[in-house]
Amino acid sequence: MKTKHLLLLFGLVALVQIIVPASMIFKNQEILKNGTVYKFKTAPVDPNNPFVGKYISLNYNLNSFPSTDSIWEGSDKIYLYLTRDQKGFAAIKSVSKVKRNDTKDDFVVAKVNYAFRGKVYFNLPFNTYYMEEGKAYDAEVAYREQQNDTITYPTYALVHIKDGQAVLSDVIIKDIPIKDYVSKK
Repeated sequence: MKTKHLLLLFGLVALVQIIVPASMIFKNQEILKNGTVYKFKTAPVDPNNPFVGKYISLNYNLNSFPSTDSIWEGSDKIYLYLTRDQKGFAAIKSVSKVKRNDTKDDFVVAKVNYAFRGKVYFNLPFNTYYMEEGKAYDAEVAYREQQNDTITYPTYALVHIKDGQAVLSDVIIKDIPIKDYVSKK
Protein backbone atom coordinates (compact mmCIF):
# COMPACT_ATOMS: atom_id res chain seq x y z
CA MET A 1 0.00 0.00 0.00
CA LYS A 2 2.86 2.36 0.87
CA THR A 3 4.48 1.72 -2.53
CA LYS A 4 1.24 2.62 -4.27
CA HIS A 5 1.10 5.97 -2.45
CA LEU A 6 4.73 6.69 -3.26
CA LEU A 7 4.15 5.95 -6.95
CA LEU A 8 1.07 8.18 -6.95
CA LEU A 9 3.03 10.98 -5.25
CA PHE A 10 5.89 10.54 -7.73
CA GLY A 11 3.42 10.72 -10.62
CA LEU A 12 1.88 13.94 -9.25
CA VAL A 13 5.29 15.57 -8.79
CA ALA A 14 6.32 14.58 -12.32
CA LEU A 15 3.04 15.95 -13.70
CA VAL A 16 3.56 19.29 -11.92
CA GLN A 17 7.10 19.48 -13.30
CA ILE A 18 5.70 19.15 -16.79
CA ILE A 19 2.66 21.41 -16.35
CA VAL A 20 4.49 24.42 -14.84
CA PRO A 21 7.05 24.94 -17.66
CA ALA A 22 4.46 24.05 -20.30
CA SER A 23 2.07 26.70 -18.96
CA MET A 24 4.88 29.30 -18.99
CA ILE A 25 5.71 28.44 -22.59
CA PHE A 26 2.04 28.51 -23.57
CA LYS A 27 1.56 31.92 -21.90
CA ASN A 28 4.52 33.43 -23.79
CA GLN A 29 3.38 31.89 -27.08
CA GLU A 30 -0.12 33.33 -26.51
CA ILE A 31 1.40 36.79 -25.99
CA LEU A 32 3.55 36.44 -29.12
CA LYS A 33 0.54 35.30 -31.16
CA ASN A 34 -2.15 37.68 -29.87
CA GLY A 35 -0.29 40.52 -28.14
CA THR A 36 0.15 43.98 -29.59
CA VAL A 37 3.63 44.58 -31.04
CA TYR A 38 5.52 47.69 -29.96
CA LYS A 39 8.91 48.92 -31.17
CA PHE A 40 11.09 50.21 -28.32
CA LYS A 41 14.18 52.26 -29.32
CA THR A 42 17.30 50.91 -27.65
CA ALA A 43 20.56 52.31 -26.31
CA PRO A 44 23.99 50.56 -26.12
CA VAL A 45 25.09 48.18 -23.31
CA ASP A 46 27.09 45.07 -22.18
CA PRO A 47 26.37 41.54 -23.49
CA ASN A 48 27.67 38.59 -21.47
CA ASN A 49 26.95 36.77 -18.24
CA PRO A 50 28.78 33.49 -17.69
CA PHE A 51 25.96 32.17 -15.50
CA VAL A 52 23.01 32.63 -17.87
CA GLY A 53 24.63 32.56 -21.30
CA LYS A 54 25.20 34.88 -24.23
CA TYR A 55 22.84 37.75 -24.66
CA ILE A 56 22.45 41.35 -25.62
CA SER A 57 21.53 43.51 -22.67
CA LEU A 58 19.21 46.29 -23.79
CA ASN A 59 18.72 49.77 -22.45
CA TYR A 60 15.86 51.86 -23.75
CA ASN A 61 15.53 55.52 -24.58
CA LEU A 62 12.11 55.24 -22.98
CA ASN A 63 13.13 55.24 -19.32
CA SER A 64 11.29 58.13 -17.68
CA PHE A 65 8.01 60.00 -17.67
CA PRO A 66 6.90 63.35 -16.20
CA SER A 67 5.22 62.89 -12.82
CA THR A 68 4.21 65.37 -10.18
CA ASP A 69 3.87 62.53 -7.68
CA SER A 70 6.90 62.72 -5.41
CA ILE A 71 6.35 59.57 -3.40
CA TRP A 72 7.72 57.11 -5.95
CA GLU A 73 10.26 54.82 -4.32
CA GLY A 74 12.89 52.52 -5.82
CA SER A 75 11.53 49.07 -6.76
CA ASP A 76 7.89 50.25 -6.66
CA LYS A 77 5.71 48.80 -9.39
CA ILE A 78 4.75 51.28 -12.06
CA TYR A 79 2.10 50.68 -14.68
CA LEU A 80 3.12 52.22 -18.01
CA TYR A 81 0.20 52.79 -20.39
CA LEU A 82 1.43 52.79 -23.97
CA THR A 83 0.76 54.49 -27.25
CA ARG A 84 2.89 55.06 -30.37
CA ASP A 85 4.73 58.17 -31.51
CA GLN A 86 4.60 59.62 -35.04
CA LYS A 87 7.26 57.17 -36.26
CA GLY A 88 5.53 54.11 -34.81
CA PHE A 89 7.76 53.65 -31.78
CA ALA A 90 6.43 52.94 -28.31
CA ALA A 91 5.64 55.98 -26.20
CA ILE A 92 4.10 56.36 -22.79
CA LYS A 93 0.62 57.81 -22.59
CA SER A 94 0.37 57.77 -18.79
CA VAL A 95 1.74 56.10 -15.67
CA SER A 96 0.04 54.85 -12.54
CA LYS A 97 0.92 53.24 -9.23
CA VAL A 98 -2.05 50.90 -9.54
CA LYS A 99 -3.59 49.03 -12.43
CA ARG A 100 -6.33 51.17 -13.96
CA ASN A 101 -9.57 49.59 -15.08
CA ASP A 102 -10.83 52.74 -16.82
CA THR A 103 -8.75 52.25 -19.97
CA LYS A 104 -8.27 49.70 -22.75
CA ASP A 105 -4.71 50.92 -23.42
CA ASP A 106 -1.95 48.32 -23.49
CA PHE A 107 0.28 48.50 -20.45
CA VAL A 108 3.42 46.97 -19.03
CA VAL A 109 4.51 46.71 -15.42
CA ALA A 110 7.99 48.08 -14.74
CA LYS A 111 10.07 48.90 -11.67
CA VAL A 112 10.78 52.41 -10.47
CA ASN A 113 14.42 53.44 -10.15
CA TYR A 114 13.79 56.85 -8.62
CA ALA A 115 11.86 60.11 -8.97
CA PHE A 116 13.69 63.38 -9.52
CA ARG A 117 12.74 66.90 -10.63
CA GLY A 118 9.27 66.10 -11.87
CA LYS A 119 10.11 62.78 -13.54
CA VAL A 120 9.88 59.15 -12.53
CA TYR A 121 12.65 56.91 -13.89
CA PHE A 122 12.08 53.18 -14.39
CA ASN A 123 13.48 49.93 -15.83
CA LEU A 124 11.51 48.06 -18.47
CA PRO A 125 11.17 44.33 -17.74
CA PHE A 126 12.33 43.10 -21.18
CA ASN A 127 15.98 44.07 -21.21
CA THR A 128 17.70 40.81 -22.14
CA TYR A 129 17.78 39.22 -25.60
CA TYR A 130 19.40 35.77 -25.67
CA MET A 131 21.39 34.73 -28.71
CA GLU A 132 22.91 31.61 -30.17
CA GLU A 133 26.36 31.48 -28.57
CA GLY A 134 28.26 31.57 -31.87
CA LYS A 135 26.48 34.74 -33.00
CA ALA A 136 26.30 36.62 -29.69
CA TYR A 137 29.66 38.40 -29.93
CA ASP A 138 29.06 39.50 -33.54
CA ALA A 139 25.59 40.67 -32.55
CA GLU A 140 27.02 42.69 -29.67
CA VAL A 141 29.56 44.37 -31.98
CA ALA A 142 26.92 45.11 -34.63
CA TYR A 143 24.54 46.43 -32.00
CA ARG A 144 27.18 48.75 -30.51
CA GLU A 145 28.30 50.01 -33.94
CA GLN A 146 24.73 50.72 -35.00
CA GLN A 147 24.08 52.82 -31.91
CA ASN A 148 26.22 55.53 -33.54
CA ASP A 149 23.62 55.93 -36.33
CA THR A 150 20.32 56.04 -34.48
CA ILE A 151 18.77 58.72 -36.69
CA THR A 152 19.00 56.99 -40.09
CA TYR A 153 18.43 53.49 -38.76
CA PRO A 154 17.27 53.37 -35.16
CA THR A 155 17.93 50.06 -33.44
CA TYR A 156 14.86 48.77 -31.67
CA ALA A 157 13.34 45.81 -29.89
CA LEU A 158 10.07 44.21 -30.96
CA VAL A 159 8.01 43.56 -27.84
CA HIS A 160 4.62 41.83 -27.79
CA ILE A 161 2.34 43.08 -25.01
CA LYS A 162 -0.91 41.59 -23.75
CA ASP A 163 -2.67 42.10 -20.41
CA GLY A 164 0.40 43.68 -18.85
CA GLN A 165 2.71 40.83 -19.86
CA ALA A 166 5.55 41.45 -22.32
CA VAL A 167 7.65 39.15 -24.50
CA LEU A 168 10.72 40.42 -26.35
CA SER A 169 10.68 38.69 -29.74
CA ASP A 170 13.48 40.35 -31.71
CA VAL A 171 16.06 43.11 -31.93
CA ILE A 172 16.13 45.00 -35.24
CA ILE A 173 19.22 46.65 -36.77
CA LYS A 174 18.86 48.60 -40.04
CA ASP A 175 15.37 47.11 -40.44
CA ILE A 176 16.80 43.56 -40.30
CA PRO A 177 16.37 41.05 -37.43
CA ILE A 178 19.67 40.87 -35.55
CA LYS A 179 20.12 37.13 -36.22
CA ASP A 180 19.91 37.76 -39.99
CA TYR A 181 22.00 40.93 -39.76
CA VAL A 182 24.83 39.01 -38.06
CA SER A 183 24.60 36.16 -40.58
CA LYS A 184 25.10 38.62 -43.47
CA LYS A 185 28.37 39.97 -42.05
